[in-house]
Amino acid sequence: MNMNMNKISIRKALCLLALAPAALLGACTGSFEDINTDPYAAGKDDMNNDNYIVSSILTGMQGWVIPLDVNTHQFTDIVLGGALGGYTADSNPGLSTRIAIFNPTNDWTRVMLIRVIPEIYTAYNKLKVNSDDEVALALASVIRVSAVHRVTDTYGPIPYSQIGADNALTSPYDSQEQVYDRLFAELDAALEVLRAHSAESIKATSDKVYAGNLAKWVRYANSLKLRMAMRLSYVAPEKAEAKVREALSEEAGGVITSNADNAQIPTQNNPFRVVMYDYNGGDSRISADITSYMNGYKDPRRAKYFTMSTFTGGIQNGYIGLRSGISIPTQSLLYSNMLVDYTTPLMWMNAAEVAFLKAEAALRGWYGSTADARTLYEEGVRLSFEQWGLSGDCEAYLADATSLPASYVDPLGKESNTGETGAITVKWDERGDFETNLEQIITQKWLAIFPSGFEAWCEFRRTGYPRLMPATNNRSGGVIPQGGYANRMPYPVEEYQENNAHINEALTLLGGPDNMATRLWWDCKVK
Repeated sequence: MNMNMNKISIRKALCLLALAPAALLGACTGSFEDINTDPYAAGKDDMNNDNYIVSSILTGMQGWVIPLDVNTHQFTDIVLGGALGGYTADSNPGLSTRIAIFNPTNDWTRVMLIRVIPEIYTAYNKLKVNSDDEVALALASVIRVSAVHRVTDTYGPIPYSQIGADNALTSPYDSQEQVYDRLFAELDAALEVLRAHSAESIKATSDKVYAGNLAKWVRYANSLKLRMAMRLSYVAPEKAEAKVREALSEEAGGVITSNADNAQIPTQNNPFRVVMYDYNGGDSRISADITSYMNGYKDPRRAKYFTMSTFTGGIQNGYIGLRSGISIPTQSLLYSNMLVDYTTPLMWMNAAEVAFLKAEAALRGWYGSTADARTLYEEGVRLSFEQWGLSGDCEAYLADATSLPASYVDPLGKESNTGETGAITVKWDERGDFETNLEQIITQKWLAIFPSGFEAWCEFRRTGYPRLMPATNNRSGGVIPQGGYANRMPYPVEEYQENNAHINEALTLLGGPDNMATRLWWDCKVK
């Protein structure tokens, strides 16, 4: 793990936003280069040079949704989302403080707020200075929503609506409900513009995700709206249903239904590859949670997702994950790793996820009929198998009414799981009650969206599924009870130091102590 991240705070980044528009093209202070390197360094006169600034800002913003920066990504999507979402496990025995064992340092928990928000906001405001193109601004809004919903889903209340207002260098917090309401409004406004231009395209150089195809952006934005709407299923079901119906309406412009429309960004230095192979021989390995489920189901996707373990001494190798939240053994690098190359794209959202979101909506009576839940569930599985080139194996998998998630047996004999495992099959349970069918939907969605660990963690918090193994090395000091799980990240120390006037308001909005045990606004299901 590389801990030498650039030191940047929201307050320092807001220095950019508080300046007059022309000043946004330069540095805030003489030492700004020590805070962050401007990736869009070009003069406004270059705008007419193949729309350089607009293109670089849009593509730069895209690189911060699922961060392309390796160090940032490690924190947001591997040691945070991946470890808490059941996909990855820390494998560096030298790490004594970690999110997975509930005693992380500020360097581990600060990144979403201190790193992502400034990057997104600085770029967005720079775009507004340099362009009045409604399509470019609409795309930037969709990208911003894509990034910010992950930030609020990390902490709960965050500075959002008043960032940079009245030239202020510190910002009040919005409640998570207020953030979501604003995100929906921004997404709707952007969709109105994009739908009006959906038959057009923009320069491919301005868009790493869809190469300028605006119709695909409409489908992605509606799919994102669907994801966010389902997040509210327990805390605000009427609002959730309304947003689901809006996203799936005929006039909305469609959602992602084909793998050809999957939202993903190319990379030449895939962070999963760097972190899981290059950092210290691999700072993370595949989690025992996902290998146990897939082993039990005899899932053909294992050969696409994982490497085989490399134990010696008579241990039978296979797809054997390392349990997360444990005292890391010295033999940690012998467990299965992720199959990933440097050029493997980073997935934002795939067609399978959207099908499973529709399946849950149908199960809740918010889309089609409840009978459609099975059809959409099976569609989600088929889309995932197709994505990985395994369509021929899918029907046998869907027909399996006997296989169950496997209990985890640690080959080293130290961290086997003696607790409850899932008791659901792959084949749709026609006689199952709501919770049984919901568990089936969420479990298969979890398997299909790998390795999008942050989204997996969100869905685990929202629904309680899939059933994950608890940490055995709980270092929370009693904050998280034994057998419990992390529900959020605490606010950065920098906010207490530089935004103290507002952080106490944030705690009131949070409704609980600023620790990993306090639930988010939408995380209210009785589990």
